Amino acid sequence: MSIPASVLVVGASAAGLSTVEALRRKGYQGHVTMLGAEPHLPYDRPPLSKQVLSGQWEPERARLRPPAALSEVEVVLGDPATFLDAATHTVHTESGRTLQADTVVVATGVRPRTLPGADVDGAHVLRTLDDALALRADLLASSRVVVVGDGVLGAEIAATARTMGLDVTLVGPQSAPMLAQLGPVASVLGDLHAERGVHLRLGAGVTGLTHRRGRVAGVRLDTGEDLPADVVVVAIGAVPATEWLAGSGLRVEDGLVCDAHCRAAEGIYAVGDVARWHRQDLGTLTRLENRTNATEQAGAVAATILGADQPYTPVPYFWTDQFDTKIQVHGELPTGADVTIVDGDRDGRRFVARYSLDGRVTGVVGWNMPKQTRIRRQEIVADLAAASR
Repeated sequence: MSIPASVLVVGASAAGLSTVEALRRKGYQGHVTMLGAEPHLPYDRPPLSKQVLSGQWEPERARLRPPAALSEVEVVLGDPATFLDAATHTVHTESGRTLQADTVVVATGVRPRTLPGADVDGAHVLRTLDDALALRADLLASSRVVVVGDGVLGAEIAATARTMGLDVTLVGPQSAPMLAQLGPVASVLGDLHAERGVHLRLGAGVTGLTHRRGRVAGVRLDTGEDLPADVVVVAIGAVPATEWLAGSGLRVEDGLVCDAHCRAAEGIYAVGDVARWHRQDLGTLTRLENRTNATEQAGAVAATILGADQPYTPVPYFWTDQFDTKIQVHGELPTGADVTIVDGDRDGRRFVARYSLDGRVTGVVGWNMPKQTRIRRQEIVADLAAASR
């Protein structure tokens, strides 16, 4: 295949920036344009729910690169993409711009789900830097917050708000925070939150928000109970930002569907949270929403653009920091897996748990044991290699 003379990356967050940098690092000399919907230079999202929200970091510290580092890239910010003509590789933007390139990389990420009635003062989602700053300002002027959503983001926001001194209630349908991401060891996280003073209202459904004079006043549960709140944060997951691809002719189903090389069509690729690609080693379509995948997938796509022929087959990895605890997850934690503590001690809250299914190690969870967790990751790699032979 020929090397494209120009590349347009649609999305200016971690996945988009990583694609640009991987291309340059691999020697690409062609014209590169990076188009971003937000007015900000690329920044890191994981600190938003922790260091930026708590005030430990000034917003500028979350910026991934200084402006000078992007001097060899045409950067267009604050102008969302509205349509992609896949046949001509042309992107139209909200302001009326038309951008065209030999190769287009879609890196538009996801947008948060919300709840009916959440468009009032005091009700928040957390996805962008501006979201984090608006939420922080509201928390500083409040005393009670209800976090709706017991996944990674909801648990992180609850932990941060509690360390800021607020009265925090965490609401969600699961029996423990992050149960879907951690499996049985999620109960340890529930114990941690409860010990730190977070009120857990788990196993509960939310029917909507209550209002008073144009401002949020609380959360209504499916039991009929109202939880009073000065601030409500809705953290119930996200959906791929693919609306702008309607009419493009590309296959969009829970993300932009791609082949094993993250290629959606000739000369069109997807990276990061928006990409749903064929996992050749597992024979499934996969979409990952985590920071590590944004970087690794961007590197794989850059290599493919430049002529490599290697399918993208990562070992998924994410981490979360809550209170004084670092939790790291490598691989997959399927329902029904056998869970064994292989290092440390669960009661002492320093351990590594191994997840196995049908005799194969599929994942590991590390709890305040980063070195041992990295070592145990090799068991996943070894079993994947053995299964592919």
